Amino acid sequence: MAKLLLLEDEVDYRQEIADFLRSEGHQVLEAGSAAEFTPLMDEMDIALIDVGLPDADGFELAALLRKHRNKCGIIMLTAQGGINHKIASLRGGADHYLVKPVRYDELLAHIKALERRMGLGGWRLDTLERKLYAPNGHAEALSDHELKLFELLAAQSGQAVSRRTIANAFGADWLDYDERRLEQIVSRLRRRWRENCPEELPFRTEHGKGYSFCADIEVF
Repeated sequence: MAKLLLLEDEVDYRQEIADFLRSEGHQVLEAGSAAEFTPLMDEMDIALIDVGLPDADGFELAALLRKHRNKCGIIMLTAQGGINHKIASLRGGADHYLVKPVRYDELLAHIKALERRMGLGGWRLDTLERKLYAPNGHAEALSDHELKLFELLAAQSGQAVSRRTIANAFGADWLDYDERRLEQIVSRLRRRWRENCPEELPFRTEHGKGYSFCADIEVF
C-alpha cells in the first residue's frame, strides 16, 4: 500500500482527508506548506498537492517533484476546475487532477490506480502457505485461529466481524466460550506483527461490535 504525502494549507481540510486515508489503511505524512513538504519528498510514494499554497506555486512544486522523483505518483488538488489548470497540472508532471472538495471515493480510486501502475502491492492472504503478506512484502506465518480470523475479516471488506461469529468459526460454542481466549489471540498477533514488521497492521477493535481490517485483502 502506498505511503502518501498530503500537502494542503487548510488545516481542518487536510486533517479530514488524512483521517479518511488512514482509515483506509494508508500511512499519511502531512505538510501545510512547501517548506514542510520539501524535506519529506523522499519518504513517500504518492503526493497529493494543493495548487494554492501560501509559500509556493503548486504547479511548480509538482514539476520539481517530478524531476526529483520521476517514478512517484502525483495528484493535484485545486479549487479551480478550469481546463487551463488541468492542462497546467498534467504538463507539470501530475498524474491526476481533482477539484476540491474532492469526493473520497474518487480520490481513493485515483490512488489505487496509481498503486497498480507503480506496482505497489496490497495486503494478501495465502491460505495454502498460511501467511499474511504486507504491502512491503513482509510475510507473517499464521496459526489456525489467526488464519480463520483473517479469512472472516477479508470476506467482510472492512466491516466488523462479531466476536460470536469468530468464536463459531473457531468451532466453539459461543455460550461456553471465554472471550479472553480471543483477546489473547489478537494480542499475541498484534505484538508479533509490531516486532517483525514496520508496516502498520490495519486491524481494528470495533468496541461493542468485534474486529475489522481496514484495508482490502486479496485471498488466494
